[in-house]
Amino acid sequence: MKLLIADDHALFIDALVQYIERADPLSSVTLAKDFYQAMDLLEQNPYQDLVILDLRMPGMNIMNGFKAMKERYPKIPVALMSGIAEPEDVKAAIDLGAVGYFPKTMSGKALLKAIQRVVAGEVFIPEGKKAEKFMPSYYADSQNNDLNSPAPNIAIKNKPEIIDNLKLTKRETEILPFLVEGASNKEIARALDLQIVTIKLHVRGVCRKLGAKNRTQAALKAKELGF
Repeated sequence: MKLLIADDHALFIDALVQYIERADPLSSVTLAKDFYQAMDLLEQNPYQDLVILDLRMPGMNIMNGFKAMKERYPKIPVALMSGIAEPEDVKAAIDLGAVGYFPKTMSGKALLKAIQRVVAGEVFIPEGKKAEKFMPSYYADSQNNDLNSPAPNIAIKNKPEIIDNLKLTKRETEILPFLVEGASNKEIARALDLQIVTIKLHVRGVCRKLGAKNRTQAALKAKELGF
């Protein structure tokens, strides 16, 4: 596992690197103290399994640094890391193509698992109801608050075309991946912080637009369409 981690908090990074190297002795971790050094290191060696950027380190200018890196190296997976998972930051990161968002409040074991999932091809998004914990995974693949359990992996192919053709609403689009993974109304309601009755209404809307008689049939049709 080849990682490039850019963060200006030396103590945090030293602890993280030690944890990674103890868990995976064959891993290779390159460190950068700011965004500019990260870009220089990528120019020298762009072959990385994952780049992790501290959202608020020098040179990042919030999302501008991340966008610049993605434009220059579009094929390199990039994740963001921050002291807290603000919902608007998480959403913006995923919308711009981040493969993960890691709050520094996670335990070392949970953070390592999250990194390993992303390197394996998943998208990691923190979840929960409060910013100091995590945020609901509207755009993610997890419906479980236990960070040590496997997260489902939702991949959406040609998402804009599918949504346009089905005329799904924003909320129906959020709910559909949960249906694909077999989540119950209660689990979806908890993840999206909504009432169960509200979820039922949106599930009916999804079924109607997919021409499905029930949620199971809707999930199967969604998979056929590329979810």
